[in-house]
Amino acid sequence: MTDDIRTKKLINAPEDIISHALAGMISAHPDMLMIEGATGRAVVAKDGPRDGKVGIVIGGGSGHEPAFAGYVGRGLADAAAVGNVFASPSPEQIMDAARAADGGAGVMFLYGNYTGDVLNFDMAAEECEGMGIPARSVAVTDDVASAPADRIGERRGIAGDFFVFKIAGAAAEQGRDLDACLAAARKANDNCRSMGVALTACSMPQTGKPNFHIGHDEMEIGMGVHGEPGMRRGKLETADEVTDELVEKILNDMPLGQGDEVAVLVNGLGATGQLELYIIHRRVAQILDERGVKIHHSWVGEYCTSLEMAGASVTFLKLDDDLKGLLDTPCRTPALTVAGQLAPAGKRTKRDHSAGAASNAIDLSTLAVDGEVTPAIFKTMMLSVADAIRENRDWLSELDGVIGDGDHGITMDIGWTAVRGEIEGKDFQTISELSETMAKSFLDAVGASSGPLYASAFRRAGQSVSSRLNLDAGALVDWIEGICVGIQSRGGAQVGDKTMIDAWVPAVAKAKEALQSGADLNGCLDAAIAGATSGRDFTATIESRRGRSAKLGDRSIGHVDPGAASAVVILTAMKSGI
Repeated sequence: MTDDIRTKKLINAPEDIISHALAGMISAHPDMLMIEGATGRAVVAKDGPRDGKVGIVIGGGSGHEPAFAGYVGRGLADAAAVGNVFASPSPEQIMDAARAADGGAGVMFLYGNYTGDVLNFDMAAEECEGMGIPARSVAVTDDVASAPADRIGERRGIAGDFFVFKIAGAAAEQGRDLDACLAAARKANDNCRSMGVALTACSMPQTGKPNFHIGHDEMEIGMGVHGEPGMRRGKLETADEVTDELVEKILNDMPLGQGDEVAVLVNGLGATGQLELYIIHRRVAQILDERGVKIHHSWVGEYCTSLEMAGASVTFLKLDDDLKGLLDTPCRTPALTVAGQLAPAGKRTKRDHSAGAASNAIDLSTLAVDGEVTPAIFKTMMLSVADAIRENRDWLSELDGVIGDGDHGITMDIGWTAVRGEIEGKDFQTISELSETMAKSFLDAVGASSGPLYASAFRRAGQSVSSRLNLDAGALVDWIEGICVGIQSRGGAQVGDKTMIDAWVPAVAKAKEALQSGADLNGCLDAAIAGATSGRDFTATIESRRGRSAKLGDRSIGHVDPGAASAVVILTAMKSGI
């Protein structure tokens, strides 16, 4: 049975994979790379950052090697923020990279257009601006399969990162200012298109199970690099037939003809060898030649992978003289070297990025003390949530694997494990203080989309009860509403989008109804659980309108949203923890 399939990986322990991989990368390339920052997740070019140069910071989840850290080096990226497998780096990890790359001319963030990356890099950009470091961002949107042309801003970034990173890095290497580097990166992104095909699933190291199931004689056209389902599933075809479909989709979106010039990337997804990739390139070259399109340069190999997924993608970058010059600018990184004379490294000044944190003493005598939920009881409730998330981790990841990338349970468990580590064995004066601690620990540990969303949720929830020492029924409902408001204010999702909001909004509504009817604290929690459960079940009846599953259309119907499911787990565990 497919449910019994387990995969094999050469790792030591799932919790050590990133630190061990980065240690191996640094030991393999000590002349090019180093780690900087307290998080241990910022890979920095030894001779990249320098005074007066725009700092180029790239990043994203692990599992796509050599992306992203493999493109750190002279003439390309100055630093990369490295997230967990298939999960965005956290703002603090990104800030470690930004501080290392800062040469006094501003920094530019480049990443794939995924909700988690956008949220986390946006938070880092806000922090940079607050520290006086000008920051700009470009989210790569090259994947033709992920949204129609009239919604191009919703497209995800896949192997096109390779070209956009190269162009931006070259612009900075040439000494262009921040706005000019931004313009070059945007031009590259606007002229880059990709399409992919998957033949097998990949598996998360933490679960050892395929993220999705696909028949031995099937393929998925338009598959995303996190295992997101594509445009269609069908019987496996010949290499030429598959290539024809991939290229046709690209050319329908970005017409090319006589006299045009392109750079070509034929990219393997992790388990497809160059033998097959060159067969694909052979057909790509034939199609372009028939149209009178010149290939300026091609790259064939693994440049943006998806763990051990079998499959490939084709990317075209339409060139003008400026893009061609930037593409040919020399660089030296572990994953990409463009030959040529590199300019002298230049001076690098270590800058003081410290910022004093204000400390506000709490006057406990001003806080309301009525209510049975003390800070100690509330901590027990949160530890109960951490236990419940751990128990349901694999189930939540399986739900996510059907319509997403299969990591929701894993990332939630990482976040709640970090929360446990920060609050267990400690005493907190107030529930607001505890909530703020949860926000920071969750955000620093997770990244992904869950990190910023739940960090904003915990922070807003804590603020909503800042006038209280203990919580009564009304205050607990306020805390739950703060969770919902915090998630919506950061992510922007609405009811009907098929997200966690579809569970949190009815949870708040039902809890408020119970409170108005005179229910006690347990009654309000029961009502919240019932509302969240109905919202969770509702998500199975609707199409997804946000996140990685938004492109699935009616293929997402019949499947519960994993974020809505985890909301029910959280509320249920809170009740059991009282």
